Amino acid sequence: MFDNLNWWEIGALLLLALLIFGDKLPNVINDGLRMLRNLRQMASNATGDLSRELGTDIQLEDLHPKAFIRKHLLSEDDEAALRKPLQGLYDSVKSDISGVHDDLKDVAAATDLRSGSRASGVNGADSAPSAVNGTATAAAPQARSYDEAT
Repeated sequence: MFDNLNWWEIGALLLLALLIFGDKLPNVINDGLRMLRNLRQMASNATGDLSRELGTDIQLEDLHPKAFIRKHLLSEDDEAALRKPLQGLYDSVKSDISGVHDDLKDVAAATDLRSGSRASGVNGADSAPSAVNGTATAAAPQARSYDEAT
């Protein structure tokens, strides 16, 4: 909680608290700590009562609705059945994206190869297809017309 505060800032806050509350500061601190202990005890009692009623062990983190349903109402087979249709879609999209990624790599490599050959004074992109990653690629007609225009 006080990770972002240095010692001067903490001292200034304590001085401010002393100025605001005066001699009642110890009572205010005690009341705050008592309230915090009561809140923790209430949360512990609530999870204990819920565990006893449901017959399972429930932690405070399990009270989130998604975690509660996943842990206490769904079996492993039910959860797998819910994930199965989405898993096929996920695998399909992943393979499509990896195919597009590979194509983009090939295009970038071909572009780098063409620009490297121009730098050396040889213009092989217009005359013959170049081999990149073991596959033959030809320059696109639009690229040739742009190159010829420049």
